[in-house]
Amino acid sequence: MPPRRAALLAILTGIVSALVALASAELVAVFTGAGGGPLVAVGGFVIDIVPPGVKDTVIALFGTGDKIVLLASLAFAVALLAVAAGLLEFRRPPLGALVLVVVAGLGALAAVTREGATGLSAAPSIVGMVAGALVLRTASARLRAWDEEPAQGGTDRRSFLRLVGIAGAAAVVVGVGARMATAASAAVTAVREAVALPKAASAAAPVPAAAVLDDVEGISSFVTPNAEFYRIDTALSVPSVDPADWSLRIHGMVEEEIVLTWDELLALPLEEHLVTLSCVSNEVGGDLIGTALWLGYPIRELLARARPTAGADMVLSRSIDGFTASSPLEVLADANRASILAVGMNGEPLPVEHGFPVRMVVPGLYGYVSATKWVTELKVTTFADDVAYWSTRGWTERGPIKVESRIDVPRQGQAVAAGTVAVAGVAWAPHTGISKVEVQVDGGVWQSARLAEAVTADTWIQWVYEWDALPGDHVLLVRATDSEGLTQTSDEAPPAPDGATGWHLRTVTVA
Repeated sequence: MPPRRAALLAILTGIVSALVALASAELVAVFTGAGGGPLVAVGGFVIDIVPPGVKDTVIALFGTGDKIVLLASLAFAVALLAVAAGLLEFRRPPLGALVLVVVAGLGALAAVTREGATGLSAAPSIVGMVAGALVLRTASARLRAWDEEPAQGGTDRRSFLRLVGIAGAAAVVVGVGARMATAASAAVTAVREAVALPKAASAAAPVPAAAVLDDVEGISSFVTPNAEFYRIDTALSVPSVDPADWSLRIHGMVEEEIVLTWDELLALPLEEHLVTLSCVSNEVGGDLIGTALWLGYPIRELLARARPTAGADMVLSRSIDGFTASSPLEVLADANRASILAVGMNGEPLPVEHGFPVRMVVPGLYGYVSATKWVTELKVTTFADDVAYWSTRGWTERGPIKVESRIDVPRQGQAVAAGTVAVAGVAWAPHTGISKVEVQVDGGVWQSARLAEAVTADTWIQWVYEWDALPGDHVLLVRATDSEGLTQTSDEAPPAPDGATGWHLRTVTVA
């Protein structure tokens, strides 16, 4: 057999073996409840260990598509390893099989070291390795026989092609079946669609017409549609939680431990609140921020029932996937702050990717210390005794949102006609509120923008500045001042460790 043809067939063998390994792992994950196969496990491990600077760079480049990029990168790496395994097993057995063993070992290690892992968490990687190695060893042996005994090539060729074809088809069938089984076993979307949320005992007032600058084309919608709301979290595989199985445990430094079920939560007098949420990874001028109408129950009321003991200063919230966030107890217990266990978002049950069935919403804190999705536990504790997920990775413990502003229009580099041009956008200082927004053109005097009506201190505000634009290239800057007189700093800083700072800049050309 020509060497080039033999090499290509060896590569095919490696790729088919890898597909068999991944498909088998996914199937085992369905029955063990491991939460995903090796790709998800390794991806989660990467998210856990990646330095904050790298995380911010990836989010800045790819936004909410960061997880897709990570999974695609892992898949590409697996493909390269599969090629290497196929060639090595053909030329120098059993080195190719050892490649699969090492890769599976890494997958198993990543799985068992994740929060909430059990002994079964390693099962998908191990079973996948056995299945993939079996196909690789057998197919490679038949390929070598075909290559070494040309006189009998017809028999060996058919044997090799039959095995590779059957294995490849089986991998596709098993992989698709595993995905379908996962969807069928969870059926969360169907469950969510069947949920009928109760009416709010305390409804939010309608957004006043004066709070929305409808005449400014391109400005951010005051209320962010669910489909456009940013999603940044550590879950590569979105948790599937049936409300019938959900419960919330409040424990730790409390006089009375509380366990709350879904039905018990919905029976409580729920409240509606318009709240702006922001991710700490949001760059100056970024879009990792949004406002929604949330329906939920005040966390302070549940804490009052539990009665925190003296010395407690933090609530460690925990997601079903093991993520934790550290929220100051005084913030969650604040009677003047709408910190809630949310069950609804913009008039419907929480979207699955935004925490269905229950998540936390806390005005004024970045999401990494407050907005726990798929929340199942609130531990009353101290900052000295417990450390949350991102705090162990260099981020600060408390995470108050900083006063910020953004230019939505004109867009960066946009060409506009001379004359009156609407420079507009949003500004926010959740739970404090905005008192002033100013725009500067080409380093000149700061000019006050017109503010839309403020809805609450917990939401962003729209603003517009009518600029008399003259021909040429221009630089626009914006800054905001909160209701306590604090003006947004010009000092530029990256998101890590407690939120980006600086003034948002746009360059435009006036023709």
